[in-house]
Amino acid sequence: MRYIDHFLVVFFCVIQLSFSQDKTSSPDFVIAFGSCNNQNSSQPFWNEILKNSPDLFIWGGDNIYADSDDMSKIKNDYRIQNSNPDYQKLKKVVPVMATWDDHDYGKNDAGVEWYKKEESQQLFLDFLEVAKNAPIRAQNGIYTSRVFEIEKGSVKVIVLDTRFFRSALRKSTEEGRRYEPYENNEGTVLGAAQWKWLEKELASNYSDFVLIVSSIQFLSSEHGFETWGNFPHEVKRLNDILINKGVRNAILLSGDRHISEFSMTRIKGLKYPLIDFTSSGLTHSYTGYKGESNRHRIGRVISTPSFGTLKFDLDSYTVTMQIRGENNIVLQEFKKQYPKN
Repeated sequence: MRYIDHFLVVFFCVIQLSFSQDKTSSPDFVIAFGSCNNQNSSQPFWNEILKNSPDLFIWGGDNIYADSDDMSKIKNDYRIQNSNPDYQKLKKVVPVMATWDDHDYGKNDAGVEWYKKEESQQLFLDFLEVAKNAPIRAQNGIYTSRVFEIEKGSVKVIVLDTRFFRSALRKSTEEGRRYEPYENNEGTVLGAAQWKWLEKELASNYSDFVLIVSSIQFLSSEHGFETWGNFPHEVKRLNDILINKGVRNAILLSGDRHISEFSMTRIKGLKYPLIDFTSSGLTHSYTGYKGESNRHRIGRVISTPSFGTLKFDLDSYTVTMQIRGENNIVLQEFKKQYPKN
């Protein structure tokens, strides 16, 4: 009996420790995000995303594939997406924020020159069920922000519009490259009004973490497709704002590329490394991927369909970033501890 009693005490102690560890390892805030979602394709990830108990879901762009100047087609494509039963299930319990990219904007690689951008913006906002009298309805562009207050602190999410104001891209004559970077400070990604807004948003900087959502990659710039790197002076401008405003713990989220990866760089004057977490795509991916240069890449490229999660621990200021795939399996993980002040 003494042996059995001893066994039961040890058993219950182990169980109690297990429960305690589970409790302490539970994140304080969870963000799930993804991009490149064909409304007519199978969408296997909505239930998998819910398994992570997200506090927020962020669309990273190409939320539908419309590619049309026929607004009735775009409206119907959004209707198809919104009628997806698994997506409906997520929307009922998780707040949703979103940017757009070219295929939901209306034309491949389009920017400021797209003549249907105003009409397309209203359909995008309809998709997100934004009130008809909301201020964003009257502004040019779909940029917005929101602060999520939680028990131990706050997380700010800034959603950029890299379409409405972006200058026409400079075509490349080099084989294998679609675009070349601008020179002499020409062109813009965000446009004057959005830059002014963004600088003000980053100056009001009390949140523990700041997530900046860009439909296109910020750090990876060598592949010759769409990237902030096509406007190097705009990259410098954002870097300078992060430094000069003392922005706390900024993380970039991006999509577009049909691959998922982590990119990271160190910027003189910034207390933490700047990470660009790319998650793409939700329904399809670059299956023919054979490699491309990215001097900022950490880890490997995931070229199968996936979604991203960020799990915030505000006691240790650690963010666990995960690329997840079929059956919610973690395909790659990167964990980073940030400074508290």
